[in-house]
Amino acid sequence: MSASPPTDSRPRGLVRRLLPLIAIVLTAVAVYATVGRGMISLEALVRHHAAIAGFVEAHQALAVLAYVALYIVTVALSLPGAVFLSVIGGFLFGLAVGAAAAVVGATVGATIIFLIARTALGEPLLKRAGPKAAKLAEGFRADALSYLLFLRLVPAFPFFLVNLVPAFAGVRLCTFVLATGLGVIPGAIAYAFAGTGLDSIITAQKNAYDACVAAGHTGCRLAFNARDILTPELLGALVALGLLALLPVAVKRLRRRARVIE
Repeated sequence: MSASPPTDSRPRGLVRRLLPLIAIVLTAVAVYATVGRGMISLEALVRHHAAIAGFVEAHQALAVLAYVALYIVTVALSLPGAVFLSVIGGFLFGLAVGAAAAVVGATVGATIIFLIARTALGEPLLKRAGPKAAKLAEGFRADALSYLLFLRLVPAFPFFLVNLVPAFAGVRLCTFVLATGLGVIPGAIAYAFAGTGLDSIITAQKNAYDACVAAGHTGCRLAFNARDILTPELLGALVALGLLALLPVAVKRLRRRARVIE
């Protein structure tokens, strides 16, 4: 009687690891398809402004918790609208509370997708990528805080991508959380500050929308691009902060080079 050939459990193990990430992707697609692109937009805010303002006034603590929960879900599912949510936080709760709530929501949401990606793909990908990738990952881990602060501070890098790269590189959870929390603070303050003046923007957009409708035009809509807040001055300040975060890495490499020369 011949023994049955051993079954390779590795594909099954990889599929099992991928299940949480697949669930996140499918949930994000389902939410986006069901609720629609305008779920977090100026138009939705104007439409429900009275109800939202009344709820915030009557139940401020609960409103902040609901806002943080919505922010966490948006970031964890990598849905569009996180930047505008930061603006809404300043509009609804003021600069201090709005910025703090946005930082908490962004950090928790990013940590969730980081943990799922690390469990699902981090270790298998590094093993399959070979020694060069492992060496790069090791270098990233060695200065993870500085690199992550740079990636968070400079708005040129997609937020969801910065959640995944450290997971694949095997960055420690505490380092990721610290860098994310610190890195999103400047942007959160800037967006929340812009949100404190959103009333005038809403009024201007509403007047323009009403005039468009009254003129009989089609395709009239309320629109606000939160990224317009990223003025050249603010971008320069964020880039400067990002470069400052890389200063320890540069100093360490200069010292290492000096030792080699000696």
